[in-house]
Amino acid sequence: AMEEPPNGVGEPWAEGLRHNSNNNNASPAGWHPLAPFGEGAGPSYLGRVVLEIVESERTYARDLRGIVEGYLGKIIDAEEPVLRPEQVSALFGNIEDIYELSSTLLQNLESCASDPVAVAVCFVTRSQEFAIYTQYCNNYPSSVAALAECMRSKAQARFLRECQERLRHALPLGAYLLKPVQRILKYHLLLQEIAKHFEHKCGADYEVVLEAIDTMTCVAWYINDMKRKHEHAIRQQEIQSLLLGWKGPDLTSYGELVLEGTFRAQRARHERAVFLFDKTLLITKRRGDHYVYKTHIPCSSLMLIESTRDSLCFSLAHYKHGKQQHSLQAKTVEEKRVWTHHIKRLILENHHAIIPQKAKEAILEMDLFYPPRLPGYSPEHLKKSWSCQPLGDADPRQGRRQSGESHRRAPPGTATRGRRRRRRKRRRRRTRRLCARRSCRELGICWWNPRRSRYPLTPSPNPRGHPRRTWSTP
Repeated sequence: AMEEPPNGVGEPWAEGLRHNSNNNNASPAGWHPLAPFGEGAGPSYLGRVVLEIVESERTYARDLRGIVEGYLGKIIDAEEPVLRPEQVSALFGNIEDIYELSSTLLQNLESCASDPVAVAVCFVTRSQEFAIYTQYCNNYPSSVAALAECMRSKAQARFLRECQERLRHALPLGAYLLKPVQRILKYHLLLQEIAKHFEHKCGADYEVVLEAIDTMTCVAWYINDMKRKHEHAIRQQEIQSLLLGWKGPDLTSYGELVLEGTFRAQRARHERAVFLFDKTLLITKRRGDHYVYKTHIPCSSLMLIESTRDSLCFSLAHYKHGKQQHSLQAKTVEEKRVWTHHIKRLILENHHAIIPQKAKEAILEMDLFYPPRLPGYSPEHLKKSWSCQPLGDADPRQGRRQSGESHRRAPPGTATRGRRRRRRKRRRRRTRRLCARRSCRELGICWWNPRRSRYPLTPSPNPRGHPRRTWSTP
């Protein structure tokens, strides 16, 4: 283990490592060349990567100790309470558990003797313990709010500044409370540097390194996902408190908030604020800081209708009230694509019938409503290939000679063969359209034809006896 330099001052290379460890966006590959240390030649690049992991963990553990002993300990030991108990809980969260885990991990890393495989094993064996970071990351917004409240109090702000001066910290408490959030999201990046410069990219040792990367990547992903869900839950409660005219159940009963946005609505003076939950779609109107309830449609009864004439427009309706459509206009094509994709996904997930997962994925990949712009396909080509012409319609002028064509009689049988080819092509196109529409009807997805919109919409017959979100002409 490397000894701590006196007075917290180290060699220039150590300072560079500390600076890198405190920057969550910095890459481990971006160091300055390190000076040789000890006797003989300097370490290999892989050795310096391992050294970076150990040294940055040592710096991180020292910073955590400063928070626990220099701030939290002083608050607890104060003769007169400086902060209220709820402020202390919100401000520091479970920082003591984080410090204990980091101290134990540091001891394990220091005993690895710069062996990259042993370093990887440390992370694999302790993978379950990193779950405590989820609680800290979820509490971090409350910590920021509690610190802002403390800084508005002269007595509390003075106390925290005195603690900072005793610790000789250049940065205030807020910068140190952010370090656990940065650190947990950086472990997998450091381990990736080990794998990148591993000498033999095969065998059991390399597999251990890859397992450590997968472990810490999953931890980072899980924490990010929990943090996102936590933020969405807070936003959901905020929407509930600002919603006027709503007489339904608590919005949390509709699942997680998936999307929210503002759209222009047809035949409406004001824009509509739309919220998409796991189980329902909520349409409101803004009134100052509040939302006025207009309507909501369960995802199990939702019908999506995309306009082929306007690339920004799409309509939503209840399958039982298809004429009462809510026509919305997105600001960009990308915004419309994201919304329609998630709406289709939730229609499939909330469908009354059990749909195999592979079928759901295939439908979303085919994207019948909004075909992807494949390489080499122009918008005009896509518009033609996805045209919604009525079944059986054929151009009566097809096969007629144009003014510039030769009037020479074709060889015997040529015209007959040409007509047969055209009939076969029309039959194939008609079969493909029928199969696509039949698949959509079986899954309850709307296939809307703008050219037939002049006919009244009536529900298609349903021999199974359950409602569908399909519409056809009489």
